[in-house]
Amino acid sequence: MMLIECPWCGPRNETEYHYGGQAHVAYPEDPSALTDAEWARYLFYRQNPKGLFAERWSHAAGCRRWFNAIRDTVTYEFKAVYKPGEPQPTANANAPAATTATQGGTK
Repeated sequence: MMLIECPWCGPRNETEYHYGGQAHVAYPEDPSALTDAEWARYLFYRQNPKGLFAERWSHAAGCRRWFNAIRDTVTYEFKAVYKPGEPQPTANANAPAATTATQGGTK
């Protein structure tokens, strides 16, 4: 088993977490104005890099909060964890830098 560090609870067993996909994906400003193809692109098209990647994780069996992590997709090693709204600590991760869009599932 691997330990993943929650920014609020500290290191916990990996079985307590759920993967939430790519981090820093901005919600569309006007979703009703999107075509079906644009909406599908927003919902389903994500990067899938080899190497460092910014991701969202939920501490489902703990504090139930969302947080962001930089993880190496080759080694599965977590390089950094940070709270939503905090700046992305690794500039070379394969994800766009955080925008003004709210992370954590709400807008």
